[in-house]
Amino acid sequence: MQVGMVMMALGVFRFGMSSSNYQKMSRTAAYRWGKVVRIGREPALQYAGPDTQEITLEGVIYPHFKGGLRQIELMRLKAGGGQPMMMVDGLGWVWKRWVIVRVEERKSYFMRDGAPRKIEFSMTLQSYGPDAGGLSSFLGSLL
Repeated sequence: MQVGMVMMALGVFRFGMSSSNYQKMSRTAAYRWGKVVRIGREPALQYAGPDTQEITLEGVIYPHFKGGLRQIELMRLKAGGGQPMMMVDGLGWVWKRWVIVRVEERKSYFMRDGAPRKIEFSMTLQSYGPDAGGLSSFLGSLL
């Protein structure tokens, strides 16, 4: 696949026109707020930091056109490996490390041998977060 044809790279995966191609991308960012109970008045909220971000990619694979029938299987294998992967988009933005937490597929338009002509997929990713820094590093420096 040509470099200019890559929409997003996640580890070994290259999403683009020559293989699995996503048509929709949704991103969710959440923030943690803990409830602090106070006597005689409403609870206060205390900010506890950012939560795990989530991205869902939804797309279509035409396996007989480009990419083959095993693309979803490879996604499941990488997800089952339990390793975070670097993600970089086609514009050069580095999204840091992400893990695959869910892979869904829907097959349709079958050939006589049962092979699908169309595979729709949905892949859910979550941000891995940094291994160093944060509270654990701070506490370690105090000891």
